[in-house]
Amino acid sequence: MHGIWLALFAITTGFTASGIAANLYRLSGVSGETVNGRTLRMAVMVVAGPSVFFERAVKGLMAKEWSPFVFWLVTGVMIYWSLAIGLFVLDVAVHASF
Repeated sequence: MHGIWLALFAITTGFTASGIAANLYRLSGVSGETVNGRTLRMAVMVVAGPSVFFERAVKGLMAKEWSPFVFWLVTGVMIYWSLAIGLFVLDVAVHASF
């Protein structure tokens, strides 16, 4: 049972980090029109991807543009991606020496 709670905590941590990265990118006002802007956008999307894709999936499901199967498929990928980010964040937090 402890492992399940740890996995859920890591998923939540990863999704939170993803949301923070996505919102900071949106607030920065960086344009994707230049080569540097596109490079920065790709680098940020490594972390911000789960939040951005889940937002698009919910909007697509609500607008009836996406089928429920595609929505749950994207949600599953987003959960796995958030788990990977969360495990990395937790590992850095545990091993950081302040």
